Amino acid sequence: MHQIILGLFPGIIAGFLAYKTPLHYLKKIAPILLFLNLFALILVFVPFIGSKFWGAQRWISIGKITFQPSEFLKITSILYLSAWIASKFSDSGQKGWASIAKKSYHNAIRLFLPFVIFLGVISIILYLQPDISTLGIIGLTLIFVYFCSGTPLWHTALIVAGGASGLIYLVITEPYRFDRWLVFLHPGADPLGKGLQLNQSLMAIGSGGFFGKGLGMSVQKFGFLPQAMSDSVFAIFAEETGIFGCLILIALFALFLWLGFKIAKSSNDKFAKFTAIGITFWITFQAFINISSVAGLFPLSGIPLPFFSYGGSHLINELIGVGILLNISKNT
Repeated sequence: MHQIILGLFPGIIAGFLAYKTPLHYLKKIAPILLFLNLFALILVFVPFIGSKFWGAQRWISIGKITFQPSEFLKITSILYLSAWIASKFSDSGQKGWASIAKKSYHNAIRLFLPFVIFLGVISIILYLQPDISTLGIIGLTLIFVYFCSGTPLWHTALIVAGGASGLIYLVITEPYRFDRWLVFLHPGADPLGKGLQLNQSLMAIGSGGFFGKGLGMSVQKFGFLPQAMSDSVFAIFAEETGIFGCLILIALFALFLWLGFKIAKSSNDKFAKFTAIGITFWITFQAFINISSVAGLFPLSGIPLPFFSYGGSHLINELIGVGILLNISKNT
C-alpha cells in the first residue's frame, strides 16, 4: 500500500503531467529544475530535514514522507544537458557544435570544460552523501548523451579514463566497496558474512528452475535474502517465475531500449532527441546493472530495478521519464 499510495499514484500523475507539458517548455525550465534538485541534494545535510539510513545521508523527511533527491537528479540532469547541447546546435547552425569543436583547441575546451565542471559538481555532491552507485548511473548516462551529440572522441575517452581512475580510488579507500569487489571475484569466500546477499540471490535464482515456484511463493524473501523487496527483487522474481519469467522481463527491457532509441532517431528536435537517448539509456542501463549484480555478473551495486524495486522516489522518477518519452513520441 505504501508503494502504491506514495509511489505508483504520484508517479502516474507526474508522468501524465510530463506527457502533457510542451517540450519547448521543458527545455526552458530545465535549468530551474536542475537548480531546485541540487538545492534539495544540499538539504539532505541539514539537521532535522535530512535523514540518515545505513550510514548514508541521502533522504529528506517531511513528516511521514521521505524521498531521495538523488533519484530525481537522473531526469533533471538529462533534461539540462539535452537543453544545453540543443542550444549549442542552434548557436552554431545545423552542423552542430562538433564542427566547432574541430576548428580549434580553444573551442574544444570551451565545450569540454563546462561539461566536466557539470559532472564534477554532481560527483562531489553525490560523493558526500555517499551515493556512488547513483553517481555511476548518472555519470555514464550523461557521458553517453554527450558522446551521441557528436563531440570529438577524445572528449569521451578522457572523461571515461578520469572516471575509471576515480572509481578505482573510491573502491580501494572504502572497505565496504572493496568487499563488494572481493565477493564478486570470490563469491564463496564468506557465504555467511560478506557474501551472504550474493549467495542467497544465486540460491533464489537457481531454485526457480524453468517456470518458478509461482507468484508469491518465494521462500528466500522470508528473512533469508537481504533487501529482498528492493535491491534484490530480481532474485525473488526469478525464484517465483523461473527462467521463463526472467527471459520475458529481460526481453521487455530490450524492447524498451529499442523503442526508446527509435523515438530518439525519429525526432527532428535536438532537445527531444538527446532527452530520449538519455532516458532510454538510463533506465535500461540501470536495469542491466541491477540484474547483473544480483546474478553475480557484476559487483553488488545497491541500485533499484526500474519499475520493480520498492521505493517511491525512483518509481515516480521513472514514470516521469516514461511520460517524457511518450511526449517526444507523439511529437515526432
